[in-house]
Amino acid sequence: MSIAMSKEARARRRAERIRDKHANDLPRSMQPNAVVKVITVVILVAALIYFLFPIYWAIIASTKSPAQMSASNGLWFAVPLNELPDAIAENYATLLGWTRGQFWRWVLNSLVYSVVSAGIGTIVSVMAGYATAKFPFRGRGVAMGIIMACMLMPSALLTIPQYSIFNALHLTNTMLSIIIPCSVSPFGFFLGRVYAQTSVPDELLEAARIDGAGEARIFFTIVLRILAPAMVTIFLFLFVATWNNFMLPLMMISSDELKPVTLGLFGLVSLATFNDRGALMMGAILGVLPVIVLFLGLQRYWQAGLAAGSVKG
Repeated sequence: MSIAMSKEARARRRAERIRDKHANDLPRSMQPNAVVKVITVVILVAALIYFLFPIYWAIIASTKSPAQMSASNGLWFAVPLNELPDAIAENYATLLGWTRGQFWRWVLNSLVYSVVSAGIGTIVSVMAGYATAKFPFRGRGVAMGIIMACMLMPSALLTIPQYSIFNALHLTNTMLSIIIPCSVSPFGFFLGRVYAQTSVPDELLEAARIDGAGEARIFFTIVLRILAPAMVTIFLFLFVATWNNFMLPLMMISSDELKPVTLGLFGLVSLATFNDRGALMMGAILGVLPVIVLFLGLQRYWQAGLAAGSVKG
């Protein structure tokens, strides 16, 4: 009797595994054939190599001296693996020497610019997007049209007018000259409006108003929680845009102590006597590490934010 029951239990578990395995299978008419699968995998692998190869090359180049950059194999290390720590330490010391010990100060400046600008820009974008999506007011269409038109305008075109304004306010060569312009993002407003329009149900807002909640309380206690994944997406976009911004710091910043890492490394390349590309590659890799860590740390929230605006309700 027990043997029959154990066989029946095993058969039931086997049937459940088969059912779970094929629960999400597409109908036969919608399943891709083997050729399509192979082509898809080949394209994805080629795209992966395309995006990862520059990083691989930069890592290899960051361990080489100027002579090794041109004399050794560009796809592999110029020294044995047991000598790599010494080569890395030598290039790191060279990098700090060329930057007069200010490399990490530049990285910190970039972090301050990017985090503060992205934080302020995210809040402003979500508030403006929520207001235009949920509150009808006179001139809303005109305001949205102007902001959408600003998205079509190249940011470099605004650099000289921004410099004139900040120079008149005596704010050039200050952190505010980078933080304030980078905190205003028409694209962030567009994303905030799309997410607020599709992810915040009107019924929930009406229920909160019936319960006596004010608009400020509704926004900060309900709306912000609903839009949290979307805010991560906007924050990442603004963070990367500020981190990679080059023209604005070039116009606004003249002090070495206030330069972001992009402008600082550009200063090295501009020197007529600089030829240590290995140290430059090491600076580029170390300078992009905070962005990589941020993306990996917020990856799950970012993916949820990307899908939040595509589903209504």
